Amino acid sequence: MAFGGMMGPTEIMMIVAVVFLLFGAKKVPDMARSMGGAMGEFKKAQKESELNLRSFESEVASRPQQQPVAEESSIQKTAKNLGIDIRGKTDDDLLKEIEAIAGIRENAQP
Repeated sequence: MAFGGMMGPTEIMMIVAVVFLLFGAKKVPDMARSMGGAMGEFKKAQKESELNLRSFESEVASRPQQQPVAEESSIQKTAKNLGIDIRGKTDDDLLKEIEAIAGIRENAQP
């Protein structure tokens, strides 16, 4: 018996003989017919699934990409009011800039 995944003619003949002995000559054609029908149904379902997947992928690809709109935090609003550019900065970065501006303004007032 070959272990490399390939079956030789001897192994196939032995399997066919065992099937005939177990199920009889009358049942084997019915079993082969039902297996063929099941394989056909499986291939049909597989093709249908692939078509549905492709349809879904093309639908997703055709949708415009929307960026979620995040609400501004109070720190971001304050920084904007002070004229600080808030793009790409975290709230901690903005808070440091606000504190720096507030410190300058406090020192400038008499």
